[in-house]
Amino acid sequence: MRLIFAGTPEFAARALEALIAAGHQIALVLSQPDRPAGRGMKLKMSPVKAIALAHGLPVAQPENLKTDAARQSILDARSDLMIVAAYGLILPQAVLDMPRLGCVNIHASLLPRWRGAAPIQRAIEAGDDETGITLMQMDKGLDTGAMLRRTALPIQPDDTTGSLHDRLAALGASEIVWLLPELESGRLGAMAQDDTLASYAAKIGKEEARLDWTRPALELDRKIRAFNPFPGAFALLDASPLKIWQASPASGSGQPGEILALTHAAMHVACGEGVLAVREVQQAGGKRLSASAFLAGHALTVGDRLS
Repeated sequence: MRLIFAGTPEFAARALEALIAAGHQIALVLSQPDRPAGRGMKLKMSPVKAIALAHGLPVAQPENLKTDAARQSILDARSDLMIVAAYGLILPQAVLDMPRLGCVNIHASLLPRWRGAAPIQRAIEAGDDETGITLMQMDKGLDTGAMLRRTALPIQPDDTTGSLHDRLAALGASEIVWLLPELESGRLGAMAQDDTLASYAAKIGKEEARLDWTRPALELDRKIRAFNPFPGAFALLDASPLKIWQASPASGSGQPGEILALTHAAMHVACGEGVLAVREVQQAGGKRLSASAFLAGHALTVGDRLS
């Protein structure tokens, strides 16, 4: 099949690499425009664009797809199918209708659960036992199209968004390569989503990242893992932010935010229910440190508080 690939971040790049390795013809790659990044705020190309250029594939980077001019490259590609993975732009109906077989989305959840922008984070935060990849025929709704294939993946107790993202990216890449011959042959049927089971994975906001020590330790552990690597959960220590990268629930009780014990391995902080053993932290402008390394340079005592 003659394909268009639309995607931007690393999750999508893995799928593009797999399609190229499988020998598929990529007529056009769509990715979001280069954005300023890093301390110098220099323009940086997306991972998908980098893969495309490395393989000599044509790339288009429209700001949106609302105009005929922005859509012209898609029309000119004369594709059989568009594959979309974390592209970040809305596809108008006119674009959805351009490829002969429409557009297929690689979505990182078991739809209809966790439609939306942050399905990996929200699955961990909610304490789900599993997530997965859904290959979906796109329509004008937000992740509402008929499902072509759903494949589950267990969420491990120590998974962060970073670790789960990498496994889902690999799964999505292998699944889309499997799908194409099935779709082209007509052997594959589509199943409508049950909208009554739908949930929405809202985009992660930095304002969500502050930990509320009145909440249970199990809940805070999930939040820390869900917000790793971005934006990083944090508490305040002496009015300064302290990011918490690694922690685990422990037994005990005390006033929320109170440091109950300081050991070589962890700071034990009381929560609304239970205790959180904090094992890796980072001050603003500093490096990630183990609890023992952090405590070696900070005179904390039992009874001090995080807020």
